[in-house]
Amino acid sequence: MAVIPPIPADPPRFPPAGPPPWQRWALWGGVGFLAGLLLYLLAGMVWGGKIAAGTNVLGVDIGGLTPAAAEERLTAELDEERARPVRVVLGADDEQVHEVDPADAGLRLDITATVERADRPGLLGRLFGSGGGAVEPVVVQERERSETALTSLAEAADSMVTEGEVGFEDGRVRVTEPVAGSALEVDRSVELLRDGYLDEGAQPVRLPVSLAAPRVDEDEVARAVTEFAEPAMSGPVVLRTTDGSAEVSFAPEVLGDHLELEPDDQGRLEPRLDGEGLVADERLAGQLAEAAVPPTDATLTLADGSVVASGGSDGLEVAVAEVGEAVFPLLTGAGPAGRSGELPVETVSPALSEENYADLGLVEQLSTFTVEFEPAAYRITNIGRAAELINGSLVSPDETWSFNETVGERTEANGFVEGVIILDDRYQTAQGGGVSAVATTVFNAMFFAGVEIVEYGAHSFYIERYPEGREATVAWGSLDLRFRNDSGNAIYVLASANDHSVTVTFLGTKPYDEIRSETGPRENTVEPERREGEGEDCVPQPPLEGFEVAVDRIFLRDGDEVRRQTFETSYTPRNEIVCPADSGS
Repeated sequence: MAVIPPIPADPPRFPPAGPPPWQRWALWGGVGFLAGLLLYLLAGMVWGGKIAAGTNVLGVDIGGLTPAAAEERLTAELDEERARPVRVVLGADDEQVHEVDPADAGLRLDITATVERADRPGLLGRLFGSGGGAVEPVVVQERERSETALTSLAEAADSMVTEGEVGFEDGRVRVTEPVAGSALEVDRSVELLRDGYLDEGAQPVRLPVSLAAPRVDEDEVARAVTEFAEPAMSGPVVLRTTDGSAEVSFAPEVLGDHLELEPDDQGRLEPRLDGEGLVADERLAGQLAEAAVPPTDATLTLADGSVVASGGSDGLEVAVAEVGEAVFPLLTGAGPAGRSGELPVETVSPALSEENYADLGLVEQLSTFTVEFEPAAYRITNIGRAAELINGSLVSPDETWSFNETVGERTEANGFVEGVIILDDRYQTAQGGGVSAVATTVFNAMFFAGVEIVEYGAHSFYIERYPEGREATVAWGSLDLRFRNDSGNAIYVLASANDHSVTVTFLGTKPYDEIRSETGPRENTVEPERREGEGEDCVPQPPLEGFEVAVDRIFLRDGDEVRRQTFETSYTPRNEIVCPADSGS
């Protein structure tokens, strides 16, 4: 049996062996913390806010730099890269490389934003060797400017679709072969342009293009040429009147200028003939005029104070609106028979006929006036010719009648001969001398008809056979005699002449009961001078004083004056011209 020794009442005591372990760890921890804190503060003073080592932008090292220093370095070293054009190609075309200026395209490198992307490791990261790397540059793009730059590139580089065309030139067929085209897709290219900016890759940026096929293809061009164009230009198209009295020939070179083939929605070339332009072509004017038969106006005369109409006939003219329809189906005809048709014409009524003269208001005499003249061969010829040209003038309401336009230039070709005229305040010889007698007669007919006198001019000095202050002269290109028909109805002018007088009568409807004339006294008279004439062309001239005179035109209705108009005339003295005895005068 085992013996258990007795337990002592007080266990033995030993001296302490040192502080407990946890106190030792706490002490060392405190020391380490103070050392680390000191090291962290020291590192913060050295590396605080700097970019991680090894950081670069487009190959430019900015590691270990402050942001401000990094921006300064990038600005200096990337200047050339920022300005370098973006090289692009369009679609699959690698042969043509285009360059886009980044400034024009609104592209730029945002250096500040790029630097902000760079890694800035904390103190522990730096202590344990954490570093940076390549930083992708921040590119800012103004989209609108990029679109503008790409649109300009597209205008210069796009290959537009060439549609197949069939046209005509100088009477021959002209063919344009179709060619497919391409166009830059600007919207899709904007982002690609941005991605390509500052890209160090050797390959240009490939921008997308869209291909477009011509709507009118080669087969359709060939069909249009064979079926229409060549037959259309194979010869003239001839239209004749039913009685064969006139014809109009439309030559290929004329037809081609008004003919075209236009594509429809399916790309089929359909022929179109501009009929209006065809009949307006000046090359056809002579033929169209010859094919027309002008109407003849009725002739008005006075019989026992009443207006009588006689004669007049309808005319024919080409129905221009129907010419194109007549020509078009003949364009594909073969031979003369297949290319001939009927010329469309229409009846043209005369402006003045036995049926309508009264409706026009040509029912009574408005005025009439006669001027006597001394017989002379040139006067008889020139006055008679002018009266002939004026006779039968029909003036519509509100229309302005012109002596010069009606009579025309006084030339030999127009039936006039040389005679005495007044030029530079003296008698001289010129073509059309004596016509002023007709002008004065017309002026007085205008005066007493009560119409509006638009333009007139008196002789420079007074001629005794004319009423003073109520006479007129004309000069081609400088002085006309014109009136406006403000009577409210048409006016018909009768003019006739014999060997010693000329008479002009206005027919219409009287707007006034009576027109009177009152001539005032001569005032401010000036005596003439006596001068010697020179040369073989000298025309002797009798003297006559110069003076001023006023004439009133008085308009009466129901016996009362309703209006008064004053015409003032100033005549220069008619100096006496004495021609040399050897002049034959």
